[in-house]
Amino acid sequence: MRSPAELDHVQWHDLTHAYGPAADVPELIRALYTDDDTAEAAVHELYGNIHHQGTVYPASAPAVPFLAHAVLHAPRRRDELLMLLAALADHDPQDTESPDWPGSPVAAICAELTRLLPDLLPCLGDPERAVRRAALRVVAAVAGLLPAEVRASAEHRVDELYTADPVAVVRADALVVLTRLGREIEGYDSPFTEVRLAAAMLAAEQSGPPYEKRLVDILAEDGAEPDPGTDDFPWTGTWSPDEHLTRLLTRDVDAGLTAAARWITAGDIGSRGSWLAREIQETWRDREPEVLDLLLAALPHQRDSRAAARCLTTVGDWVERLPAPGADLRDALHRYAHTQEETAAPALLALVRSRDPRALELVLRNPGPETLRAAATSFPEAADRLVPLVRRALADGATGNAAIALIDALAQFGTAARQAQPELLDCLRTRRAAVVAARQIGGNGVVTPQTTALLHEAAQSADPSLSAAAALAHHRLTGEADPALRILEGVLSARGPVHWHLGTLQPLGSAAAPLLPLIEPLLTARYEWTRMAAAEAHYKVTGSPERAVPILAALIGATPVGLSALRALAAIGRVPEELRPTLRSFAFSPLRLLPAIPFAEVHPDEELRTLARSLLSLT
Repeated sequence: MRSPAELDHVQWHDLTHAYGPAADVPELIRALYTDDDTAEAAVHELYGNIHHQGTVYPASAPAVPFLAHAVLHAPRRRDELLMLLAALADHDPQDTESPDWPGSPVAAICAELTRLLPDLLPCLGDPERAVRRAALRVVAAVAGLLPAEVRASAEHRVDELYTADPVAVVRADALVVLTRLGREIEGYDSPFTEVRLAAAMLAAEQSGPPYEKRLVDILAEDGAEPDPGTDDFPWTGTWSPDEHLTRLLTRDVDAGLTAAARWITAGDIGSRGSWLAREIQETWRDREPEVLDLLLAALPHQRDSRAAARCLTTVGDWVERLPAPGADLRDALHRYAHTQEETAAPALLALVRSRDPRALELVLRNPGPETLRAAATSFPEAADRLVPLVRRALADGATGNAAIALIDALAQFGTAARQAQPELLDCLRTRRAAVVAARQIGGNGVVTPQTTALLHEAAQSADPSLSAAAALAHHRLTGEADPALRILEGVLSARGPVHWHLGTLQPLGSAAAPLLPLIEPLLTARYEWTRMAAAEAHYKVTGSPERAVPILAALIGATPVGLSALRALAAIGRVPEELRPTLRSFAFSPLRLLPAIPFAEVHPDEELRTLARSLLSLT
């Protein structure tokens, strides 16, 4: 343990942390002994430099003795300093068997903390529960590395907390630490809810899913209400005990649904039941009926409109997956859509996606970009009523994502969308969502002198995306390929990523053949997105799948680029036989293989499964 007076004995400028030389560490450690605001800022800075998002550095271990001194002698933030020590020493026990462990920064940290632990053990008897809880996490962080004498002393002190601490959650923490120290304790019959819950979580973690009924009953019954304290510290990484409980239950879908139902019935305290339901929906396939029923039941229990809006947003994300959304669900959405609170927008969006006829009237009274896009998909037959609303919103100056959503809505209406060509031309002229506007004009526009002139002018833009989109739109309307070929030759010859531009070649088809000398070298590019886009473009230009299919097949996987390659392979309509086992895993996995991404119209995992099944149906 070292006091601030010794800080200058360390050559900090020769050590590094997340942001380079660690010369700022001494002043940050000195600041821990000052007033509360300054100490708080110093702790925050130390969390960001000697420990940054789970990574530690050469300067981290030399700071440990000084941090330990501050724990015992600084007037404030002792629990946060103990948690910083625990976070610095966090490691997978299996890492200690690796040949890379000796000499690693985390090994040096653990060695320092193991040496200093006897001095920190008195913190287990601190009058503040937060300090006791944080101290337990320090012991847990190095539990497997302690020499016998220190281990025995630590176990004795922790056992005292388990048997006598006045705070039940501290007893529960002590149970976890005793387990890490090698003690086997079955706490299912404890009179304390927190201890029973901790014991069940440890058992579930060790057994893995599916969990036995006794564990599920304890997790569901005793996990319904969070501890009221503000010291819900993580054990490892960044997971708090509540987050860890949710993840445990998410691994066993039936246990998770059981627990979520009980928690919601008990009042959805802290929104923990609805949170668990949402996690299950993002983790498991084909659970929409159960999850949406749970979220519907949770709505009346939400503590504020923001929490209710989260439930409604999830309903809106998945209601289209229900074969026939029930009347109770649609009526609830209709009620919330009528409010003036922040629940109205997600409720209306969900109601539109449920294809409830009442939704159309609400959209006409309160048209927003996202609801108009959804309404265009759900009610394309209402083009005569929706297109004027889209035109008005574009004419009023919509920009950014709002303008993109409005133009996307037009794509659902076929020739009826041509009424909006004046507004699309204005978007092109004023550079509002101009790339999307150019594509819509090219795909469904009417040739006029004004249209071709504006597209020609936009094709000269310094923005390569707009230049290419405008040139291709001009080609689609006029049949003239040369201007588009010149522009695409320029963007494909430029330095930097080109896969976005390769993906736009489809309208040219075989007319893009002069670009093949630029496309073919990209089939072997190092960047996988470039190889994927080049293979797709090569097929679209040549009509031959021979070179494209092997490249695309090699990229197939449950990744964003793998999904794009699968999409391209489905368009070709050829399946290498060796790919079928992978496709079957995509098609029939009960777990989601891809996460949601913002602004996606279709969940990537749903698209992955649909494409896999489509390709498997090919003979």
